[in-house]
Amino acid sequence: MIDYEAFITKKSTQALHAASLQVSLDELNPKLYRFQKDIVRWALAKGRAAVFADCGLGKTPIQLEWASQIIKTQGGMVLILAPLAVSPQTAAEGVKFGVPVTVCQSAEDLRPGVNITNYERLDKFAGQTFSGVVLDESSILKSFDGKVRNQIIDFFSKTPFRLACTATPAPNDYMELGNHAEFLGIMSYTEMLAMFFVHDGGQTSKWRLKGHAEDVFWQWMGSWAVVMGSPNDLGYQEDGYDLPELRVHEIIADGEEPTTEPMTLTQRRQARRDTLDLRCRPAADLVNTSDEQWLVWCDLNDESAALASMIDGAQEVRGSDKPENKTGRMLAFSCGLLKCLVTKPSIAGFGMNWQQCSKMIFVGLSDSYEQYYQAVRRCWRFGQQKPVDVYIVISAREGCVKQNIERKQADCEKMRRAMLEQSREITKKELQSTCRIATVYDPKSAMHLPDWREFRNECA
Repeated sequence: MIDYEAFITKKSTQALHAASLQVSLDELNPKLYRFQKDIVRWALAKGRAAVFADCGLGKTPIQLEWASQIIKTQGGMVLILAPLAVSPQTAAEGVKFGVPVTVCQSAEDLRPGVNITNYERLDKFAGQTFSGVVLDESSILKSFDGKVRNQIIDFFSKTPFRLACTATPAPNDYMELGNHAEFLGIMSYTEMLAMFFVHDGGQTSKWRLKGHAEDVFWQWMGSWAVVMGSPNDLGYQEDGYDLPELRVHEIIADGEEPTTEPMTLTQRRQARRDTLDLRCRPAADLVNTSDEQWLVWCDLNDESAALASMIDGAQEVRGSDKPENKTGRMLAFSCGLLKCLVTKPSIAGFGMNWQQCSKMIFVGLSDSYEQYYQAVRRCWRFGQQKPVDVYIVISAREGCVKQNIERKQADCEKMRRAMLEQSREITKKELQSTCRIATVYDPKSAMHLPDWREFRNECA
């Protein structure tokens, strides 16, 4: 029988001693909130850690301060890997927090300090170059094929300080946490499955937690990851962390009620092509009759082209566009220079902060709930000042896709609640433990030394 407690203790100890940096509150950027400071201190003390915090909780300033502290004490360079177009946004955040960030296209652009590039340019760098590495939107690990995922993990296997940050660490199943554990060098993906999970059998890849291993699994995860939906989850009292109202509107383009008959992928794509104009037209009408800024999500190139032609002043971002063109249009939208941006969740659904926009449309849905959730959270996030309106325009024949997304949404929300509930107390203890470790000696009274002559007289 496996001795879970001994195994976890061994793994936690190994992870802790791999790299560790102790800092006090006074050493951290005063612009950070207290919960952000505590997370930075905890992550530095761990050396290799994950921050699973919801959108708008300040993962970017946490990353920047974490990297800045490593540079101050260890020297060298820290590399942040981010989705496309996030690099300039992070550099702008760095200016706000007094942390210079160099945006890099290749190794020739690297400078001592904090550097950032996008995932697609990883092969232009050498992993052993860096004192620390940050994976921004680290759930992207599972979106890559096995070769690229393993390349990222192997690339930084010798990097002493590692940080992974995302709002969706396990959108489909707890087993997806293994990608983060393996990147951090905590435990391999296959080792995690063997340790804590059991296969349901059959031809599916579905795994579930072993009943007798659940408590120690959460203990294990809580030793290297912070899970947080809001500061209040961990006992912090911070203002401004209330989400605005989310209003979802459904438009059936070719009927009144969606059908839920099962359809193959080919059949679903055909249904979308057959109803392309019917779905794009109401979306275009919504934008053209409004003075507000709009974000329009689609899934097919034909949809993107049709929407761009129907919507006045709309700009597309396509996968085939040059990286600099993608970045330019996405940043122009961030600055309010574009009324409407048309793109796919797979291209721009991760990392971007578009709080200035409160109107979006999905012209059809894919089967990925994570992409849908991340796309919505580009606008619906902490700091958004307006209610957010989300319009979903579908064909009646796409009812099964909508039904599938709703099922995944319910499953994901249930899992997020469970993760939060199971890890809340563990996370609190971890953060408090870090506070105790880093306590600064501050004497309030003078030390009184004994008069050693008295002892000599007594002995005599």
